[in-house]
Amino acid sequence: MDDDLYSIGDLARRTGLTVKTIRFYADTGLVPPTDRSPAGYRLYDVRAMARLDLVRTLRDLGLDLPAVRRVLEREAPLAEVAAAHAEALEVQIRTLRLRRAVLLAVAQRGSTPEEMRLMHKLAKLSDAERRRLIEDFVDEAFGGLDANPEFVAMMRGAVPELPDEPRAEQVEAWVELGELVQDQDFRAAIRAMAEHQAAERAEGDRGGLHHALTATVREVVGGALAAGVSPGSPAAGPVLDTLTAAYAETFTRPDDAALRTWLLARLEAADDPRAERYWQLLAVINGWPVPESLAEVFQWFTAALRATIAEC
Repeated sequence: MDDDLYSIGDLARRTGLTVKTIRFYADTGLVPPTDRSPAGYRLYDVRAMARLDLVRTLRDLGLDLPAVRRVLEREAPLAEVAAAHAEALEVQIRTLRLRRAVLLAVAQRGSTPEEMRLMHKLAKLSDAERRRLIEDFVDEAFGGLDANPEFVAMMRGAVPELPDEPRAEQVEAWVELGELVQDQDFRAAIRAMAEHQAAERAEGDRGGLHHALTATVREVVGGALAAGVSPGSPAAGPVLDTLTAAYAETFTRPDDAALRTWLLARLEAADDPRAERYWQLLAVINGWPVPESLAEVFQWFTAALRATIAEC
């Protein structure tokens, strides 16, 4: 045998590939034999060995046989094929990371098979599909109404952006948010809030969001809660007076019984804990600081207003 030629067995020992694999590559034309022995056995030279080594490397990287053939036959530049394959691998990696996060979430919550299917279905939505789900929800809630434009813009601008490698709690939050925005009862509740906003604007309230008022309520009622003041007790009177004075100043209205009645209706229209949960879930998904719950604060405020109005 020529010293520069190797049998298929030699090639297998040198490359670590099986004889069956080398024979397959030869039969498909990827690595044809250089020559044959008098007995008809395939023989390979060093160039064939180098070609076989390249085939093995490309296959180890995950390229399919047609792509390998295009590279070997120089129909496509290796760099171009590698770039396309790297992009495909990135998609697969993101998918695997998402599946891992879903499985971790399932393990933590002890989900049923049905919940797992829903979790995976919602979690694998693309960014565009997630955005469209929120847009459809906002359209149904605020469409055709002259509601607070600043608030509507905030709703449209705050979309869920699940990261490429989400944590289990982010997957859980997205699944809960996806279920929430598709819940018809929740949609109806937000629509009712939007209609209340539109009615107030029709009556002349053209103001935007009142963050300063929210901060005042948090501070004043928070102090009352810390002091153990009951909303129906005499000690709640001065607290409520401070709050209604702040609202009267902001909305340029008299601080009277009519203001308190109007304010109670305003708070009751927004009294749905799921609305607060919506923003908390969005924060978890997007990795934002989760806003503190103000449910207890506004429940106290609402109860104090009811108590003082009932006394009138």
